[in-house]
Amino acid sequence: MIVDCALYSDGRRRHHLDDLRVALREAEKEDGFVWIGLVEPTADEFDAIAEGFELPQLAIEDAIRAHQRPKLEQYGGVTFAVVKPVHYVDHVEVVEVSELAIFLGDRFVIVVRHGDTTIPAQVRAGLEADRDMLLHGPPAVLHGILDRAVDQYLEVTAAIDEDLDEIEDQVFGDAGHDHAERIYKLKREVQQFRRAVVPLVGPLTRLAEEQVACIPTYARPYFRDVQDHALRAAELIEAADALLTNVLQADLAQVTVEQNRVTVQQNADMRKISAWAAIALVPTAIAGLYGMNFDYLPAMHSPFGFWVVLAGIGVVCFGLHRAFRHNRWL
Repeated sequence: MIVDCALYSDGRRRHHLDDLRVALREAEKEDGFVWIGLVEPTADEFDAIAEGFELPQLAIEDAIRAHQRPKLEQYGGVTFAVVKPVHYVDHVEVVEVSELAIFLGDRFVIVVRHGDTTIPAQVRAGLEADRDMLLHGPPAVLHGILDRAVDQYLEVTAAIDEDLDEIEDQVFGDAGHDHAERIYKLKREVQQFRRAVVPLVGPLTRLAEEQVACIPTYARPYFRDVQDHALRAAELIEAADALLTNVLQADLAQVTVEQNRVTVQQNADMRKISAWAAIALVPTAIAGLYGMNFDYLPAMHSPFGFWVVLAGIGVVCFGLHRAFRHNRWL
């Protein structure tokens, strides 16, 4: 459950903590803070931490259950935030979304991870290598997590834009083929991506513009920079979604046009077949009549009867052919 639990003071990592009950006492004694990282804890596993750090019950439930919207809430001296890091699997065009629940106090940071993301480990390693940032304590941890998550958003939007360019080339350069399934699938992933990014803009705005517990006033410009990047990511997502809608409509229109063209061609072919069948019907009918076993038929005994009937067949067939050509059936 606990992947790391350490005491930080004077901009340095001091030592690993095994006993959570003395963690806060150690932090106050060393004038530092405790940073605890957990992975998908159960309610029973989280009880000791919740009791030791006096965490709010509603936030505890959100952290354990996961599947929450990105948000920022204050419970007395504890700030609770939910962030959704994302990762784009390009070869299958899938946006994988994980979740981080962050408890922030004056002397502690608790990060609960759900899903597969390396952001907490990256932020911990980055801050441990940067003493000046680590001196800012828990606000630096929250800023680092938010900053890396938003940077991932921009990376994913860039990857989606590349796939959008590829889809556009296919739709407008490969007429007659239906790409609706791929477009719809990517549009669904963009919608899921939007649910991770857009709700985070509000909490970032609060961090940048309002007084939030545990976040000093001097830190607002740092969060304002993250907010600006998040707004850009949200705008890019909206643009990608709108473009996907337009490309999907264009693809459906091309498919409809192609289907209409095929239908028209089929109708033309049917008219030609029907016209030739009508022409062939005349000699077939006359030959059938003269093939019956009757002795008295017109021109049956005339020496020119055969030629007269043959000429009649030719005249009728020629007339039908001219009529069908005139009506553009042939």
